[in-house]
Amino acid sequence: MAREAGDVRTEQEARPAKAQMGRDGNKSCFACCFSTPTTSSSSSSSSAIKLLFFIVPLILVSFIVFVSVPRNSTWALIYSLPPSTSAVAAAANSSEKLGAAVHAESSQQVLDLPSGVVKTVDVGGSSGEATLSDSDEVAVNRSASPPLSAVEAVTKFQELNETKGYSSLNTSITDSDSLNITINGTPNNATTSPNETIALPLKHSRQVRTKLDKVEAGLQRARSAIREAKNGSQLQDPDYVPIGPMYWDAKAFHRSYLEMEKQFKVFVYKEGEPPVFHDGPCKSIYSMEGNFIYKLDVDAKFQTKDPQKAHVFYLPFSVAKMVRFVYSRDSRDFSPIRRTVVDYINLVAQKYPYWNRSHGADHFMLACHDWGPEASFSLPYLEKNSIRALCNANTSERFNPVKDVSIPEINLITDKLTGLMGGPSASRRQILAFFAGGVHGPIRPVLLEHWEDKDEDIKVHKYLPRGVNYYDMMRNSKYCICPSGYEVASPRIVEALYNGCVPVLISKSYVAPFSDVLRWKSFSVTVSVDDIPKLKEILMNISTRQYIRMQRRVLQVRRHFEFNSPPKRYDVFHMILHSVWLRRLNVRITDDHGVVAN
Repeated sequence: MAREAGDVRTEQEARPAKAQMGRDGNKSCFACCFSTPTTSSSSSSSSAIKLLFFIVPLILVSFIVFVSVPRNSTWALIYSLPPSTSAVAAAANSSEKLGAAVHAESSQQVLDLPSGVVKTVDVGGSSGEATLSDSDEVAVNRSASPPLSAVEAVTKFQELNETKGYSSLNTSITDSDSLNITINGTPNNATTSPNETIALPLKHSRQVRTKLDKVEAGLQRARSAIREAKNGSQLQDPDYVPIGPMYWDAKAFHRSYLEMEKQFKVFVYKEGEPPVFHDGPCKSIYSMEGNFIYKLDVDAKFQTKDPQKAHVFYLPFSVAKMVRFVYSRDSRDFSPIRRTVVDYINLVAQKYPYWNRSHGADHFMLACHDWGPEASFSLPYLEKNSIRALCNANTSERFNPVKDVSIPEINLITDKLTGLMGGPSASRRQILAFFAGGVHGPIRPVLLEHWEDKDEDIKVHKYLPRGVNYYDMMRNSKYCICPSGYEVASPRIVEALYNGCVPVLISKSYVAPFSDVLRWKSFSVTVSVDDIPKLKEILMNISTRQYIRMQRRVLQVRRHFEFNSPPKRYDVFHMILHSVWLRRLNVRITDDHGVVAN
């Protein structure tokens, strides 16, 4: 007390004064701080005056502080350290205790000491957690840990202007397009319009804004842009503007494609060695396996080296190569292929966190071999969760059009399309319908039984006569018959499009390529197996005017099935990527192993 009053006496000289002060119990503690060795009456008067000079400034300072404090400030009572510790240290310690207590319930509080703001992260609003009230104030609960001292301090926290009116920072929203979107920072009792763009908070949310959050925020902006495009004006494009009845929604497709070009990123796992991995056939009916792997491996636009920036993860194995190098035809045992698939996914799941994070929902495989679906059955998550890009898109074999992608089967002889495309105009095609091919599967025998060498207008052959060119027959035909074989897919569909021939699809349970974007009925004819005997009648009932329209649409949409090296915009490589992009838009991945889907 003597040192605090500014007395310059030594500690030994101060001790008699303390003893005397104890004997004079009627003297004030504050008065003794200003006492001088005088008589009792003069000492009392002087002490009163000095006490008055001490109290008046304190009152004035308190009044100024009271006036300067905002009326809407929130005051919270927190436990401090012992009185020897400063107020700032007390506030910091209390904040740490609060954060530790709430972290145990999967949320976190961070006190920004320079600004005095409490940032709340991933709060679910449960008991014992700090939440934001409707009155724009922060209610800071006492720490669940026992106090370190009975001394209490009052600390003021500024209001959170960036997050006012929010009752939860983890909200699930279902919009009118059935996109279940989990975002951070949804207003209390908010309703989201289909055209509204929702972004994650940018300020005071470092713990929330992980790289995955940023990826998901970009996808949410893309969803909103695609919805808005449906009712917007047609966008301009220097290469191609999708328009016409060949598309379910040309504007939405165009906007989605541009959004894909702007932000879509694919991470290709580097594990695995050729020929089974990072390799595939390029000159056969399974050519899309090899060509897609090669094009994506060297792609600089869509491939990313940083997996944390990726929207999807590509599993670069070739089922066609597995059949050739892993499968033993003599044993007829499919288990070696299954083990290869399982071992590879286990490898990348142990090395990277991304498969386990989404249970494979943001991973995709591509296969054109007939056994592609069977290979995907090797692992339950690969079949049920992952995006499977398959030529054999058979719904009776568990192909799911919502999450899986149907891709075209293209029989490439060389790495160029030279000589495979062309044909005269619609008015110069003299043959009504044409088919030539081997007899396999349940549908082709029915077709040959009813139409092989039975009609001059319906040219159906098991084997072409000598000297007759297959592609010339297609170019001179109005309709090209494309029946399924053992599997639903057929390279004749793409061959028909290349040669300007309207395809006639005869199959069961087949999902046509890119049918999420293309309206196949506007440029093709679908005939059921039961209606094969009525094939000519069905085709003859199509008016010349309607046929010409369909043939022109064939010429327009075939750009989406063209193989180019290097790839060109809107070609088959980019359309496959776009279909994968659309499936990725249908799910929302979270860091806590959560997936929100349609």
